[in-house]
Amino acid sequence: MMKKCNFPLLMMFLVCACNTAKVPKPSSSQAESAESSSVIHHKKQASFDWFEYQGKDKLFDEPLVKGKFQNPIVSGFFPDPSITRKGDDYYMVHSSFSYAPGVPILHSTDLVNWQLIGHALSNSKQLDYSGLTVSRGTFAPTIRYHDGLFYMITTAVDSGGNFFVTAKDPAGEWSEPYWLPEIGGIDPDIFFDDNGKVYIAHNDAPIGEPLYQGHRAVWLWEYDMAAKKVIKDSGRVIVNGGADISQEPVWVEGPHIYKVAGWYYLMCAEGGTSVQHSEVIFRTRSLTEAFVPYSGNPILTQRDLDKERANPITSTGHADMIQTPAGDWWAVFLATRPYEGDLYNTGRETFLLPVSWKNEWPVILEKGKTIPHQVIKPKLTNTLANSDTLTGNFTWRDDFTSSELGLQWNILRSVNNDWYQLDGEYVTLTSSPIQLTDLDQPVYLARRQQHSSFQASTSLILPSSKYISAGIVALQNGRYHYYFAAKKLVKGYQLFLEQVEDGKVNTLKTRVIDAKAGQKIELAIDGNGGRISFTYQIADQNPVVLGSDLDATMLSTAKAGGFVGTTLGIHSRVEDAKN
Repeated sequence: MMKKCNFPLLMMFLVCACNTAKVPKPSSSQAESAESSSVIHHKKQASFDWFEYQGKDKLFDEPLVKGKFQNPIVSGFFPDPSITRKGDDYYMVHSSFSYAPGVPILHSTDLVNWQLIGHALSNSKQLDYSGLTVSRGTFAPTIRYHDGLFYMITTAVDSGGNFFVTAKDPAGEWSEPYWLPEIGGIDPDIFFDDNGKVYIAHNDAPIGEPLYQGHRAVWLWEYDMAAKKVIKDSGRVIVNGGADISQEPVWVEGPHIYKVAGWYYLMCAEGGTSVQHSEVIFRTRSLTEAFVPYSGNPILTQRDLDKERANPITSTGHADMIQTPAGDWWAVFLATRPYEGDLYNTGRETFLLPVSWKNEWPVILEKGKTIPHQVIKPKLTNTLANSDTLTGNFTWRDDFTSSELGLQWNILRSVNNDWYQLDGEYVTLTSSPIQLTDLDQPVYLARRQQHSSFQASTSLILPSSKYISAGIVALQNGRYHYYFAAKKLVKGYQLFLEQVEDGKVNTLKTRVIDAKAGQKIELAIDGNGGRISFTYQIADQNPVVLGSDLDATMLSTAKAGGFVGTTLGIHSRVEDAKN
């Protein structure tokens, strides 16, 4: 995961103070006032009947050839994949940045069909990103299985630094963090050598002053697992700059170490997370000796291909490799599917390709070749019967009938979830004054946009309070998003479409509708590449377009900045009582 400048990693300590002094019993007038306030607060709620997402990418409409699988294997904002294996089961993790719960965990038995089974960071001791922008937080996790235990190591950027957590069951609860204060930078990898030693590799600044913009290094430390401490003074630089520092390579990061046939291999991303992204490989016979780069580097890139090619896959890199029980090697890596130039709203996605070995060097893709959208399946027949649909065109719907929120849903910056309730029929949001533009936790339930062409829709129960709004959102970050919502007037309701671009809030459209509290209204977002539209429908009336063919390129990573993809979801906020 790229870090474009040397931001300090701030260790944040939460101090909890409890006041145990006795509180005098309120007077009857005070009690009445409190009760009235409670009623007003209770009314500042909005309920939603269902939420539906439908993918409509033309590329996915092409019939899948028998014996092949679809790339990407996981579409949408699932970047920086890392993979491990326990027996016949494969587990994969991804960066989640400031979204919570953090680090989604996917499970597969055939490397193709995946199911979201949980998250590694799900409590306040593991995750607190208050005050951070959406693209800070959890960067580039690595997952490894060793001696009956799963390890997930990552960086909490601007909120604690590097740490790892452990679990016996990756779908269950993970441990409290084991912090690594001696280790700076980002993108840590944990490697268990067959001699019992444990090592941590990571991206950090080079020794001395950087020689050029983007000059970084890969460091290696030995770790004492029994003492849960980094071995003092063990850190050293194992890659300075990249595969060939004379070419001034930038942003070497995402290191992973493997041991194969007596060789230690070090695989790293290089070139940044945009169109120059690539993957390079090094090797050595001993971790006390220098790593030698492969003369055929990079082993994966698309940067040299025709930019005008049809249905391009770009920005490839940040890979991890896994060996099947049969001895075959496969690589997962991130890439993007732009709809125009370098514009994509879906974020960086996860792809899969076989690894070939040439003169004892692993190669993911030969130079000059394009990444295929359909690939021959791995020789694994144990397919999950209940796997999620995470690629191709699909329809996903949540009727909120469960007592717990589905794993596809995310919130921002904190695991605090006392502002939504599920009653088996609806999800109810308790409104907050916090805006989507704020650096606190808004009342926002989000799922990933996984297609360039899509529809997201929801059924809102028109709220009874005139001091709140509620509706549907398309959010790239706090400075770039759309909010399509309803708020109560003295008589009827007003629908409004709010656009936030470069931090500037604009109300693009408004419309007063004749409706009553408790009545259902459907709100929909239709996206198609760089264009987006907003529609509403009341009961059996015809759908009405409130905003048509608006700019969606502002929801792209290239324009909005950062490392995430667009999310779609439901939001409610307290409005100014004067309006």
